[in-house]
Amino acid sequence: MQNDAILTMRGITKTFPGTIALNKVDFTLRKGEIHALMGENGAGKSTLIKVLTGVYEKDEGSIWVVGGEAEAHIHSPQDAQNIGISTVYQEITLCPNLTVAENMFIGRTSGQTVNWKEYESRATAILDNLGIPARAKQQLGSCSLAVQQMVAIGRAVDMQCKVLILDEPTSSLDDKEVAMLFKLMRELKGRGVGIIFVTHFLEQVYEVCDRITVLRNGELVGEYAIEDLPQVELVAKMMGKDLNDLESLEQVGHKSAGADEVVYEAEGLSSSEARPFNFKIRRGEVNGFTGLLGSGRSESVRAIFGADRVTGGKVRVKGKDVKITNPREAMKNGIGYLPEDRKRDGIIADLSVRENIILALQVMKGFFHPMSKAQMRQFADEYIKALQIKTASQDTPIKSLSGGNQQKVILARWLLTHPDYLILDEPTRGIDVGTKLEIQRLVLKLAEENMSVTFISSEIEEMLRTCSRLIVMRDRKIVGELTGDQLTQGYVMKTIAGGEQ
Repeated sequence: MQNDAILTMRGITKTFPGTIALNKVDFTLRKGEIHALMGENGAGKSTLIKVLTGVYEKDEGSIWVVGGEAEAHIHSPQDAQNIGISTVYQEITLCPNLTVAENMFIGRTSGQTVNWKEYESRATAILDNLGIPARAKQQLGSCSLAVQQMVAIGRAVDMQCKVLILDEPTSSLDDKEVAMLFKLMRELKGRGVGIIFVTHFLEQVYEVCDRITVLRNGELVGEYAIEDLPQVELVAKMMGKDLNDLESLEQVGHKSAGADEVVYEAEGLSSSEARPFNFKIRRGEVNGFTGLLGSGRSESVRAIFGADRVTGGKVRVKGKDVKITNPREAMKNGIGYLPEDRKRDGIIADLSVRENIILALQVMKGFFHPMSKAQMRQFADEYIKALQIKTASQDTPIKSLSGGNQQKVILARWLLTHPDYLILDEPTRGIDVGTKLEIQRLVLKLAEENMSVTFISSEIEEMLRTCSRLIVMRDRKIVGELTGDQLTQGYVMKTIAGGEQ
């Protein structure tokens, strides 16, 4: 171990059937350091944290925690807690119906009688000592999310944690709450606690962190002092790009900027998950939202479709003011939406291919006006052939199909409704290269036929292949809109990162 290291992980390997989640990853956390763990979806961050906290058993590698005379063997979260490793998650794991003091000491009392006055006094001392704006007798659920997280951190500190893991702690906080949390993090840093900060907000990393470790595809890209890694280089390392070779791009077809007619327009649209934003798309245009995971791209299109609770804004469809507060209203206004998570929000696993294809059209018609079996079979046959869906029959349960063919079934579902505007969120994630190209070509073909399409992908290359306009997001805000000569990987990544930094 390095002299100032409070945690050392070496050669950590973890495999699952058919997947190497971590491949000989090293990680070092120093005393009194705030260390960002960065990487895109699937990079291995969560797996590394779960190995460290005993949720997963590592296959290979070693872990040392300062103060231990030998290698640490962590087989459960309790083992991690016993050697001074505590985690505070994005979703609060405390009990909102109990008081702050009860949450701080629940599970830590001994004996049959509990002197809660004593515990309330101890809780008050912890709150005062750390500057947490809460009262010991206050019900936790009455506190803001930020204060609830701070209470969870106070509990960890009182349990003598040496390593504090904060997993996406700011994703649901506003700017003032983030500032409160950062003040507490700096206080703990001054006391020698090592903090692992997992987040997708780049600006927050550069505001509060000392070092960054980047993972990609389960492997260590590198560890960097914050001053040695400008934001644009961080984005490049997370995405696996060489900043000196970002311009080569194989085109898959002609990209049209669309006609003059605006099909959909929003002003100040916001939802329970999306900050207010302005947006419009023209007939026959393919545009896209881009940015790192957590930037707000998916939340924005879910607001457009009414998939999350809409909280404000004005919407016009083909020049007419409309109100879209739920998916059915969106569908009636000619909008279709292929969701980011096809298994959770897209397919209905136990239904057949045919039933999944006709689902959206049947919803639009209303379930009191069912389609005939002959109609359903005709529609299913038409789109199975048109999209070359590989299935034994239209009666096959969709869960039996490959990921790419499941995605084609969901595409067929929306094409059957003949939308004017189709939103595709990660339509090519987890599918083979051949099917990816098929879907990209289909998007361009639909645009040529005057359908408007919003296309979202974690892969900048395919965004550039398909989109004539990119809306760039960072920290849930639109920070740029790129067209023409600006549509290069280098320009996109600089905009995501915040320009030359």
